[in-house]
Amino acid sequence: MTALRFPLAILFPLVHSPASQLAIVAAAAASDVADGLLARRVGASRAGAVLDPVADKVFMVVAFVTIARRGLLSWYELIGVLLRDILAVLGFFATWLLDRPVALPARAGGKAVTVAQLLTLVAAIADWTYTRHLAWATAAIAVYAIWDYGRTAARAAGAAGAAGAARSTPQRTP
Repeated sequence: MTALRFPLAILFPLVHSPASQLAIVAAAAASDVADGLLARRVGASRAGAVLDPVADKVFMVVAFVTIARRGLLSWYELIGVLLRDILAVLGFFATWLLDRPVALPARAGGKAVTVAQLLTLVAAIADWTYTRHLAWATAAIAVYAIWDYGRTAARAAGAAGAAGAARSTPQRTP
């Protein structure tokens, strides 16, 4: 189901009808939800654990850039809406380059950003009067999610460092 979001991302900018774009967003959201339910029920695969967030980010970036090119969001609103995704990609590359991967499970703040992004996307496609307000709210939720993930990553890194130090410290016997 993850793989469905890649062709939807390719199709999104080629479709100009709001109804068709809304259908594409609904299909992408439904495939993401179905993916999550399936992963919880059957267990997540290694490939799925990597591809699912990549598919989500590719779809969101393509969809929001398409919307921004139509003038429905400014460049700084676009960055705000995608802030969590931008920093997640940068964080992934930083941990990969430093050879210090940190696996973080999905958190409530991250889920809230995804929902807010989808609502912002729908509002922009529907040309809702308050789309820009919703974009700013999405950016605010993204800032919270970034803080929450950062705090969780720091705790995980601290715990891993403490466990490594405990293993390398010689034990004295009385």
